[in-house]
Amino acid sequence: MAKKEFSFNEAVKEIEKILGNIESGILDVDKLSVEVKKAAGLIRQCQKKLRSTEEEINSIFKDLG
Repeated sequence: MAKKEFSFNEAVKEIEKILGNIESGILDVDKLSVEVKKAAGLIRQCQKKLRSTEEEINSIFKDLG
């Protein structure tokens, strides 16, 4: 099964949902590690998008100067 690509905002919302479930204690131990792995993947995806956007913005500013 292929990983779903989320937009940045969708990924952040999904991470918040996972954190809410963890904090509320509604996740059982069997699902906890699955959800933590999912959140970690989403965090990596967000970091990648942020780096890409930063590089793009820096390139735009470099072209202006």
